[in-house]
Amino acid sequence: MIEATSPDVAGGKPIQIHDPSLRDGHHAVRHSLGADQLRAYARAADAAGVPVVEVGHGNGLGASSLQVGRARLSDDEMLSITRDALTNSKLGVFMLPGWGTTRDIENAIAHDVDLVRIGTHCTESSLAERHLGILAERGVDAHAVLLMSHMASVEQLAAHCARLVEFGATGVGIMDSAGHYLPSDVTERITAMCAAVDVPVMFHGHNNLGMAVANSIAAADAGASILDACARGFGAGAGNTQLEVLVPVLERVGYRTGIDLYRLLDAADIAERELMPAPPKVDSISIVSGLAGVFSGFKTRVLDISAREGVDPRDVFFELGRRQAVAGQEDLIVDVALALRGSGPGGQS
Repeated sequence: MIEATSPDVAGGKPIQIHDPSLRDGHHAVRHSLGADQLRAYARAADAAGVPVVEVGHGNGLGASSLQVGRARLSDDEMLSITRDALTNSKLGVFMLPGWGTTRDIENAIAHDVDLVRIGTHCTESSLAERHLGILAERGVDAHAVLLMSHMASVEQLAAHCARLVEFGATGVGIMDSAGHYLPSDVTERITAMCAAVDVPVMFHGHNNLGMAVANSIAAADAGASILDACARGFGAGAGNTQLEVLVPVLERVGYRTGIDLYRLLDAADIAERELMPAPPKVDSISIVSGLAGVFSGFKTRVLDISAREGVDPRDVFFELGRRQAVAGQEDLIVDVALALRGSGPGGQS
């Protein structure tokens, strides 16, 4: 068995990979993954030596709902199945305050979760204070991530990360939720964040403009020590950073992941076969979503509602971007589509 860590990079700089395929991937399949699917992929990722496997509804703990989609399995079922499947990998979960509650955190802890990520909009870090405090009291590794991070300045992101550490975060990071960044954008932001905190810094990329791997390498070079990536890029819209591409590229440029390449490739094959009807791709709508700076998870709903109302989904995305829509505002898609329908062809009044 040939491992991803080859002799020439064995002494390279270590970097940790977190795999949210079983959480973020849910956005691409309407939160419909079943027990056998979770179990099969979790075991494969564990065998490959992926350090952290994240599971849950696409929007995190407590988010299964009519507004953003009902999950096929409950949080309890997803946590139990994945916990049992992991022998070496740590179990991670994600929560957005408002969807999830302290009760959901306590429930996750009862399932022996190893890492809890609390996500907030990039300018609303104060919403994480209570939850991070509870996790600190319980001695659970608690990371905080800023979503839709392109909507805040470099200085704002650094300041909010410092604030999250004061609240008890043991790691901080940003999500390129809309796949809007270019490598220079990532370098500037991660550099400022690393200068502002003394805890690990994380980057989570989306591939709307085809830049997810390049952006992730830029993040590592700027000082990020945790990178998110999903098998086959499984995730919302054009998908996330592609795990089985990122790992060997990191190794090639001198980082050490500790992940077994052949087993990782096997896990990616399992993911494509078992989890998704087809791997995500950079299509026209995904490009528009990235350019508009709109959350990638809106893609399916935008397409559905646009078809129903007879409007161009590209116009919907650009209008959502103009209104600075964020995750959790799915109801706004209907408002935008109705307004465009009423304004005539091309959405022009």
